[in-house]
Amino acid sequence: MGINVRLLKDICEAPGAPGFEKKIRDLVIKEIEPLVDQIDIDNMGNVIALKKGKSGADGKKVMVAAHMDEIGFIVSHIDENGFIRFQPLGGFDPKTLTAQRVIIHGKKDLIGVMGSKPIHVMTQEERNKVAKIEDYFIDMGMPKEEVEKYIAVGDPITRERELIEMGNCVNCKSIDNRVSVFILIEALRKIKEIPYDLYAVFTVQEEVGLRGASVAAQIINPDFGIALDTTIAFDLPGAQPHEQVTALGNGAAIKILDAMTICDYRMVNYLRKMADDHEIKWQSEILVAGGTDTASVQRRGKDGAISGAISIPTRHLHQVIEMAEKDDINHCIALLLAALENIDQYDWSH
Repeated sequence: MGINVRLLKDICEAPGAPGFEKKIRDLVIKEIEPLVDQIDIDNMGNVIALKKGKSGADGKKVMVAAHMDEIGFIVSHIDENGFIRFQPLGGFDPKTLTAQRVIIHGKKDLIGVMGSKPIHVMTQEERNKVAKIEDYFIDMGMPKEEVEKYIAVGDPITRERELIEMGNCVNCKSIDNRVSVFILIEALRKIKEIPYDLYAVFTVQEEVGLRGASVAAQIINPDFGIALDTTIAFDLPGAQPHEQVTALGNGAAIKILDAMTICDYRMVNYLRKMADDHEIKWQSEILVAGGTDTASVQRRGKDGAISGAISIPTRHLHQVIEMAEKDDINHCIALLLAALENIDQYDWSH
């Protein structure tokens, strides 16, 4: 079964570094306006979309969070020759920056290239050392006076890489976490009837500390929470079975824990039951490093929430070649739908 690759391409390629999510937010609002009963944008910039459940005001509240922001950079200095220094917005492995194109979003969008000292003029010590963020600069191919016509300190920077299909996979920058934005939109499109009010929240600034979800959870105070995010698929040459976390093609990942969250065992068991009952392929996820909006959804509302996460197995995370599998994406949509439509039928007392 296929997916709407055109929509996923538009979502993945839209810029949205942490704190600069307007363009991806506008795209999300356009897609969900006909699918929900109410849309609010809070002061942080989160999109909070309400789809009313049949139980009305007497029912419980379910919050599903998918963050809109992507890892990026911000301009911190323009030197006398027009080269740009930058600071990261989110976590980067510096070695993945070598020879990459980026887009600086100033008065107009301009392409730049990541540069560093050529290997031909490195000392042996320099060749052997681990690359650091500060070793890189952005070359605009223009003198300073031309650069400053369009670019200023504080402008956001995103990676430049279009979405392509490879086998049964999709490959692009920002699969993390635009694939989850796509999944939540597609679930809203397919929902027929839900028992409880659903707050579909497209959050901001997750990559710099789960900031948007923290605010949204305080506003909503959900009873139940499900976060959607990518997770590591380390199913690569040299990986030991216990290191894989997840594998592409093995279905939706049901999170048990990560570095910031121990998922509520009731939600873990519920998601597993929904997957089994609806013949949805799934795998368990234990991620020893990193965190997702699950943490904020779980504990930032004043009453706390019974929370867990559906994760999308993704290779090459936080690089420009992130890759997810189409069938896994469809399994995640199906699992989210089943969970939302049947949440009142489960015994949450055990």
